[in-house]
Amino acid sequence: MVGSLRLYSDLAYLWPLVSPPEDYAEEAVHWREAIRARLGEGLYRILELGVGGGHNLSHLTSDFEATGVDLSPEMLEHSRRLNPDVEHHLGDMRTVRLGKVFDAVLIHDAVSYMQTEDDLRAAFATARAHLRAGGLLLVAPDLVAESFDEGRVLRWDIPPPSRPGDPEVEVEERLTDPDPTDTTIESWITYTITEGGVRRTETDLHVTGLFPLATWVSLMEEAGFETRILPLPGDGDGCGEHLFSGILRG
Repeated sequence: MVGSLRLYSDLAYLWPLVSPPEDYAEEAVHWREAIRARLGEGLYRILELGVGGGHNLSHLTSDFEATGVDLSPEMLEHSRRLNPDVEHHLGDMRTVRLGKVFDAVLIHDAVSYMQTEDDLRAAFATARAHLRAGGLLLVAPDLVAESFDEGRVLRWDIPPPSRPGDPEVEVEERLTDPDPTDTTIESWITYTITEGGVRRTETDLHVTGLFPLATWVSLMEEAGFETRILPLPGDGDGCGEHLFSGILRG
C-alpha cells in the first residue's frame, strides 16, 4: 500500500493521544446494536480485521468473545495493552486466514486502506472465509465518494495531555484527489508535537480508497452478503457516517 503511514509505525506512540479510546464509545453502541439487531442476543464470537489500537473493540469486549488482526505490530501492541483478553494476530485483511469461524466480522475505518475494488473483494473474501452461514459483516469506511470534498482540511479535536510527561499534539489533515480517474485519495497529515518543552513538526501521507456507496453495496453483494446501509454518528465533517451491514447467505 502506497504511503508513509507513520502513525502506525514510528509515530504510533501518539495514537492513544490523538484518537483516545473514549472517543469511540458512542459509535461502538451502534456496532453493538447492529450485531444484536441482525443476530439476536448472545455471547457471539467476533473478529475485527484492521483492529488498530483496539479502541472501538474495547467497548465491545464485555459483550462478545473477540479476536483482532492488524498489519501493524505497533498498533497490535496498543490493542494488546488495552484489550488483554482478546486474541491478537499479525496479518493483512486481504490475505489472512486463521482457520476459525466467527459469528461476526468487523472492519472499522482500516477498510479505507483498500485502494482498489480488488482490494475490497479480497477483504470481503477474508470476511466470508471466517464467517458461518448467516454470520454478519460490518464495515465502516471513513469516507465514501458522495461525501468527499477536494482540499478539505480537518483539524483533529485532541484533548490536552492527561498525564504528566505526555506530549501535546496538534493534527491537521488535508484531503486531496490528485487523479479523479482512479479510486484513491491522499491524506497529508501534519503533527505538531510539543514534547519535553521542544516543539517539532512531523508529516505523514496516507493513501486510501474512495468508492461510491453503490460500489460498497455491490461488492459486498457479490461476495455473498445480503447488504443494507446503516447510519453512524460520524465526526461532523462527512467522515464515518455509514455502516455497511451484510448477512452471509447460506
